[in-house]
Amino acid sequence: MLSSAAGDNLAYRSDSMSIQSVIRFLLPREDHFYDFLEQQAAVAHKGACALVSFKDGNVAGLREAVQGLEHEGDRIVHEMEEALARTFVTPIDREDLQKLSSELDDVLDFMNGTVRAAALYGVDRATEPMMKLVDVLVRCTQVLEVAIPKLRKHRYKELVDSARAIRKLEKEGDAVFRGAVSTLFHDGAIDAKQLLREKEVLEDLENAIDVCNNVADTLTNLAVKHG
Repeated sequence: MLSSAAGDNLAYRSDSMSIQSVIRFLLPREDHFYDFLEQQAAVAHKGACALVSFKDGNVAGLREAVQGLEHEGDRIVHEMEEALARTFVTPIDREDLQKLSSELDDVLDFMNGTVRAAALYGVDRATEPMMKLVDVLVRCTQVLEVAIPKLRKHRYKELVDSARAIRKLEKEGDAVFRGAVSTLFHDGAIDAKQLLREKEVLEDLENAIDVCNNVADTLTNLAVKHG
């Protein structure tokens, strides 16, 4: 049984949510926040597609391309933050908007970290496991690019389905990563320097996929919250 204080707290939260819902209904909504998220998802997918050229070498050119996309992503984040600061009514809770924006930005950050690590440690060409992770990342970001616009349209069941697809891809990526790292540590022909170089790049790719999974979790929470 709930204590009196706990019951009062739940009632207060319920009343607060009701008031926020009424305010959102009565006042015009700033739907351009969805534009920011959709732009971020599109840029993240462009970044993942750019990483496909990692198999051909030219890390310097790849780094420049991905870094340019990362800067574009930063610009969108800054625009989102400025808009949040001057907007009273948002289409969904501002905390949720900020969280989604931050997670999408993290995906690009880890992509940029991948090519930065490759350039720094002298990984001139992607290994087969790296390209498998890139392929998973391309598919994850493609799902996100299609899924994020569904938030605007309140298609919450489809958001949940997209999130499940990303979780499945994340498990696929995790298996590739663990297998690659195990091989690095058990192959006697691989020296310590090569192991550290390749492991660093693999970790950044896997982290980018993990953050896609974080976005999927946030989308699921939003679907439960608003659906």
